[in-house]
Amino acid sequence: MRRQTGKKTGGRYLALALALLVLAGLFAGCAGRTGGDGEKIRVVATVFPLYDWVVNVLGGEEGIEAELLLDKGVDLHSFQPSAADVVKIASADLFLYVGGESEKWVDDALRESENPGRRVIDLMELLGPDLREEEIREGMEEEPEEPGEAGPAYDEHVWLSLRFAEKAVREIAAKLGEIAPDRRDIWEANADSYAEKLRTLDEEFTDAVKNAARDTLVVADRFPFRYFTEDYGLEYFAAFPGCSAESEASFQTVVFLAGKVDELKLPAILTLETGDRRLAETVAENVKGEKPEILVMNSLQAAGLKDMEQGVSYLGVMRENLETLKKALAR
Repeated sequence: MRRQTGKKTGGRYLALALALLVLAGLFAGCAGRTGGDGEKIRVVATVFPLYDWVVNVLGGEEGIEAELLLDKGVDLHSFQPSAADVVKIASADLFLYVGGESEKWVDDALRESENPGRRVIDLMELLGPDLREEEIREGMEEEPEEPGEAGPAYDEHVWLSLRFAEKAVREIAAKLGEIAPDRRDIWEANADSYAEKLRTLDEEFTDAVKNAARDTLVVADRFPFRYFTEDYGLEYFAAFPGCSAESEASFQTVVFLAGKVDELKLPAILTLETGDRRLAETVAENVKGEKPEILVMNSLQAAGLKDMEQGVSYLGVMRENLETLKKALAR
């Protein structure tokens, strides 16, 4: 399967090579800092959901500097690190990233920056045996493999599982506790409080699906919700896999998705917050029965600090997704 990462791999590694040159003389006296010397503890996360989880575990504690790398509306699949980004990672006390093919550049950044005191959380590694490969479902556009590709392509959108989010939040608290043992109880209490909110919302999703008239979604876009749908036993049909590089669907795919809307009498077609609705509108135009509503399901792939300043949060977006899901599964 061809991934979005394949288009810009060369550019990423060129940027990384330049960044590593900057790092060459930077850390001779910095290795092993763990925040216990009066300096701020530095936490760096690549994507918004991880950053928001960190902020909630920290709970406003002083002496912490948290940074978000992907903060310009660029999603995980097309991000290219700058020299400044690699320096931030190298000097972090705690670094959190998704892992997977889209963040292969991180491997070199971690290997080449000497910082033995740094803690690292790789979400896909943390998920372990529960990782899921990307699927090619009936009617979905299948992409040819790029030369040199080998092995399975795993779905990277692990943050869209509320159940996994709880595991990640507790791991964040544990790592912070290793860095600052005197504040371990604070981190754990904050994680407990946030985990309770995650569980409450998870229960609301479970109840919504249990009481819904339907159990199938049609997504006229990429499909980053595999972990989410597996949590709640939902079926789906989509135009592209979650990490697809494509945005133009064939006529056959349009007709197939429209046919599923007709067959299942679905009230809505879903698209992503990063999409432009054109494909969803084309599918809707080809529905023979009652025209479906087009609804947006937010995958949190491009949220940033400006969004947070305006009140956007992981829990808030997932709660909005709950309301969207209720409409999509309604009678």
